[in-house]
Amino acid sequence: MDTTSSVSKGCFVFKPGSKKRKRIADAEDYFVDGNGDCAYGKERFNTCQRLWEKIKLDTEILQDDLNKKILDSLLEFIKKCSLSFQSRANDWASLMRASEIPTAALVLGVNVPDHDMTFQSLSDLLQESVTPFAVSVQAKECAALKNLMQRVLERLIGAGVSVEDDEDDPSSSLPQKRVSCSMSALCQWYKTVTKKQTVKLPGKKCSSVNDFSESPPILVIFKDFEAFNPRVLQDFILICSRYIQELPLIFVFGIATSPSTIQHMLPHSVSSLLCIELFQSLSCTQHLATVIDKLILTSQFPFKLSGKVLQVLVSIFLYHDFSVRNFVKGLQLALLEHFYSQPLSVLCCEKKEFLVRAQKLSHQDVEMVRQLPSFMRYVEAQDTQEQVQLLTSDEHVKVVCQKLLKDLRKYHKSYYPIVRCLHTLTSSLPKYPLGKQIRELYISCLEKNVWETNEYESAIQLLRLLAKDELVTTLRKCVDILKSGKTKKMTSALQQLDDYLVKFEQLDSMSVEDLNEEEVMSPGKDLQKKTDLFQLQKTLLEMKSTRRSKKMSPFEVLRNEALGVIDGLVRSHLTPPEMQPLYEVCYYSSSGVLRRHLNATPRTSIQTALSHPFYYLQNVNLKTDAGTVSNAAPDICIAYKLHLECGRLINLYDWLELCFRHTQQWPLLQRVRILTLKSTAKLTNSSMLVSSKLCLSWSSWDL
Repeated sequence: MDTTSSVSKGCFVFKPGSKKRKRIADAEDYFVDGNGDCAYGKERFNTCQRLWEKIKLDTEILQDDLNKKILDSLLEFIKKCSLSFQSRANDWASLMRASEIPTAALVLGVNVPDHDMTFQSLSDLLQESVTPFAVSVQAKECAALKNLMQRVLERLIGAGVSVEDDEDDPSSSLPQKRVSCSMSALCQWYKTVTKKQTVKLPGKKCSSVNDFSESPPILVIFKDFEAFNPRVLQDFILICSRYIQELPLIFVFGIATSPSTIQHMLPHSVSSLLCIELFQSLSCTQHLATVIDKLILTSQFPFKLSGKVLQVLVSIFLYHDFSVRNFVKGLQLALLEHFYSQPLSVLCCEKKEFLVRAQKLSHQDVEMVRQLPSFMRYVEAQDTQEQVQLLTSDEHVKVVCQKLLKDLRKYHKSYYPIVRCLHTLTSSLPKYPLGKQIRELYISCLEKNVWETNEYESAIQLLRLLAKDELVTTLRKCVDILKSGKTKKMTSALQQLDDYLVKFEQLDSMSVEDLNEEEVMSPGKDLQKKTDLFQLQKTLLEMKSTRRSKKMSPFEVLRNEALGVIDGLVRSHLTPPEMQPLYEVCYYSSSGVLRRHLNATPRTSIQTALSHPFYYLQNVNLKTDAGTVSNAAPDICIAYKLHLECGRLINLYDWLELCFRHTQQWPLLQRVRILTLKSTAKLTNSSMLVSSKLCLSWSSWDL
């Protein structure tokens, strides 16, 4: 026997046999289902890998572009401070007092998981062009002043840093050079390394000091400023201010909430030692809008998300962490789940690839195609002869699959430009009937026919009230958007909108005589003449009837015709993806699976593990009927079951006595203690005595 199902600690002996060792499975092996010959596991894995690499690269480029402005501003500030420090003998005092430390307050927003990427980019840029002495510290590793000093010195000097409490540290016996944890030691080290030609930083290659300025600054980045102990920060700033004449120190505060946090955490006597300049990054919602625009609202990637899946990702972003990084991770999970769970995702690739792969589909794959709901609807819409061919001939299905995948590709090329045009027209309307953000409109278009909604009707009615300047401006934006579409239908729509723009311009050159003629024909001119009451009543009635049957002006006619073109494009190109044959190949729609993976429910998982241990342990002996617990179940499961059944009737004396006798079983003891504290039973005098013994025992475990 080569394996054991026991979960207990122990020593198991296996006799050597002639069996070969089991081969470690490759990543693509997990993409092959039980049938094996119908899944194309390797092809699906490679396609998924290529798509993710492309998405990841585009995301990194996008991140750099979004952070470019603020990083360039920070770089300019640090360079200016560095030059000022070098010339402090002449004009440093005129720029700032000698005891002030240049400080950049970098407001990044509440999307804390994304801050690491920004600080990493900042550190890389600084070490390339400004200074090799850039270190980052976090609050969790700087609970006290000595820890903060030790982290800064270790990451700058690269050697062991000794503090007063390090005498009992086992690592101190290692043959490693130790440096005292003090600012004077840092000053001495700085003077030494700036005289050398190169400097060696921990974990990095040697850098030449000549590549930087004469006295490169020492940059200390506080990643999570709000999480630091205020007293630790105050003491550190006070110490550093005394050495600012010898060390070119610069601070960067990473702030998630508001710049006023600095005044709340630092008293005036300390904040006055800092020369603070504020830097504001883009909001996380703007960042998300750009990511969705570049990664999702594009036909560049064949993989797509359904409306419900996209709604799950957006909801997690808006109501949990505001993290674009986690949003992209969720997109990666959806991509992986799609290629893992859908065997026909082998066709979710570029045009050249899916044409070849569709021709190589096996009989079992063709049967899977026939079972797709969208393909079944397509078959039902064909004539009888074509239906027979689609249900009996595999070769004919392969040819039709190639055609349908081409049509799906063309559908995406037309879909996204029309969505952008509709958003451009409606994003500035009062009360935003179709949403302020394009993601709201896109989700609506994915789930239903948007032109059948009341919101769309309201938007069209408001568009019919636009002035000429506003309408012409938005139509020109639509023309710029449609220029990106390369289909014949997009070219035709572009030509129509261009013609209407020319007609709107011709209205400006309309002769003044034509306008005066319309004014002369107006019955309101009769009101200026002297008349009696009967004539006045007659004139008013004529004006009322004329107003009812008043002809539209040339601008109103053109406006309605132009909006009619937009409405026709919406109705013909924005049908939901579910109506397209073979949409299951490209669209991932398992929102429930994605929500279970991303929205963790630890309480539910713990209760499931305690009530049904078989769910996790997969031991046949633990499988019992509902409401019962096996004798082979772990002790904690039995205790939890008894607690649920009769929590008020538990004999607390026996329970605590049992715990006291088994104090060596720490995992069980810890859990029983939690259950005991939850129990509502009252302690008797005897149980109080035992519980006091147990508490003494727990105190020995340093609880």
